[in-house]
Amino acid sequence: MTYDEALTLGNILQDRADNLPGDEIVYAISDRDSYRRTLELYLKDGVLTSVEQMLLWEERRRLGITEIVHDILLEQLVSSWQRKGKSVQVHTFRGGVSGA
Repeated sequence: MTYDEALTLGNILQDRADNLPGDEIVYAISDRDSYRRTLELYLKDGVLTSVEQMLLWEERRRLGITEIVHDILLEQLVSSWQRKGKSVQVHTFRGGVSGA
């Protein structure tokens, strides 16, 4: 299986995982999982700055990630971190086509 085939399959798996109940994060080789890893990296220090959100907006545009998917992933990650007792701050972002 080539990388492109694996990526296509991973994207299909991610789309199907959206129909599963609950807010668990599903991991697969996909554009969305690549974006999720980038989002996790920016959240690692507990603060998502407006500059980081601008960079994430550009990454979403490049990968074809919708703002809705971004919001779902962000909510899942923040909830996961808060359940672990970690504080997360998301700064206001007004940029791109619409706010993140």
